[in-house]
Amino acid sequence: MRQSSFVRRRKSGWDRLEALLSAVERRGLRSLGAAELGEFGRLYRWATSDLAYADGRRFDPTLREYLNRLTARAHAYVYGAEAASGTNRFRRFFTHSFPAEFRTSRWYILACAALFVSSAALAYWLVILKPVNAYALLPAELITPLHGSLHDTNFKFDRDLAPVMSSFIMTNNIRLALLAFAGGALLAIPTFYLLVFNGLMVGGMGALYTNAGYGYDFWATIAPHGCIELTSIVISAAAGTMLAAPLFNPGRLRRADALKRNASRAGVLILGVCCMLVVAGSIEAFFTPLRFPPEIRLAVGASTVILMIAYFGFAGRERMPARQI
Repeated sequence: MRQSSFVRRRKSGWDRLEALLSAVERRGLRSLGAAELGEFGRLYRWATSDLAYADGRRFDPTLREYLNRLTARAHAYVYGAEAASGTNRFRRFFTHSFPAEFRTSRWYILACAALFVSSAALAYWLVILKPVNAYALLPAELITPLHGSLHDTNFKFDRDLAPVMSSFIMTNNIRLALLAFAGGALLAIPTFYLLVFNGLMVGGMGALYTNAGYGYDFWATIAPHGCIELTSIVISAAAGTMLAAPLFNPGRLRRADALKRNASRAGVLILGVCCMLVVAGSIEAFFTPLRFPPEIRLAVGASTVILMIAYFGFAGRERMPARQI
């Protein structure tokens, strides 16, 4: 009953996509007008959603195979058309592909975020409880400066060096993100190590600064760039985890096919992460050294969080007419 109702609601869209496909296969994409091209892409995305819905509810294999063939036929034309314009493709990546993939991969991202936050919370608690624990959790070079003039020596460098520092910070952060991503090929063991290490470092350093009386300044200083940077670390770890997942559970696909599918999705995430880290590195190099009052720095950090929530939560959502709901 549920399948028959689903087919009744969706069949008109599938039939229309079939008709447009037939026209495209006979005469090419140039045969479609601007409105029909938009409709073609929209119907393709609806059909892919229908396929995922049918797969998730284990509808009749014949129906799922039909939808699989239909979307496969349309795929090359949809993305071939978008590839014709580099500007449109670039714009669509940021307005649709990246935020949409973020939402699709939310369970991977939430799992990695939980691991990162729990590592940071554990380190913070252990160092607050007994500061000497920092030596077991953090590299010694991160602890030594706390014995000197903390407020005057940390988070500062010559403003004339800002462009150089920006380039260095971006390059280093992108390298770490790519390592977390590539770690998925090794069963995600390096990925989880980098994720836990960064969590321990953030939590342990926060506790050290808090014990030294500079906790408020520490969090205010890392907030403007850190919110984007730490989110990027979590997303890159999720991309690496996604690469490893088919090795353990390929689902109904062959392992090679599942790996290819996840690699494509993870590639979207890691490309978006690299762009996020360019933004974070610019803030860290050009804004952070200016030493604005803590309230301003925290406000900037809060603004980046709000913007990320709005972007990942709402950008790239397809509107569907009432009859398709």
